[in-house]
Amino acid sequence: MTDADPTAKDVFDLEKIRQLVELMKEHDLAQVDLRQGEQRIQVKRGAEIATGTFLPNMTAGAVPAESPPVAAKSAGSDAQDSGNFVYIKSPMVGTFYSKPNPESKTFVNVGDLVSSDTTICIIEAMKVFNEIPADVSGRVVAVLVENEEPVEFGKPLFKVDTNG
Repeated sequence: MTDADPTAKDVFDLEKIRQLVELMKEHDLAQVDLRQGEQRIQVKRGAEIATGTFLPNMTAGAVPAESPPVAAKSAGSDAQDSGNFVYIKSPMVGTFYSKPNPESKTFVNVGDLVSSDTTICIIEAMKVFNEIPADVSGRVVAVLVENEEPVEFGKPLFKVDTNG
């Protein structure tokens, strides 16, 4: 760092760093890298996960080992257990919501019939709420995640009987 420009603001100012950390918390950011001239500050929050993905509020062992992830759109071809069952998987990393708001009923329950355009849940990713369609038709036989649970790309969310 040079003293050539005394009016240049110092990115290492302690108050600015505190504000930066607060903004990271407020917007759920895992990492910020700032550069100003020759100055650089890199701030990381939380523990790093082996894949390099940051999942807020993640507890150890909460994410099971998976086979290669498959997005929800290919759930119809992802038969497991038998030819009748498919798993609807998370198309993104985020937080799973089983209902549109805390006062509402859940989108789907075990035993419900769904069609390919039925909204089955919401996944919040980066403060954006994404409605997730079933992309298959059948009867829901299992809900595999809890409301407000963090999910990874490819994590099974629902088990559906396509002969239901």
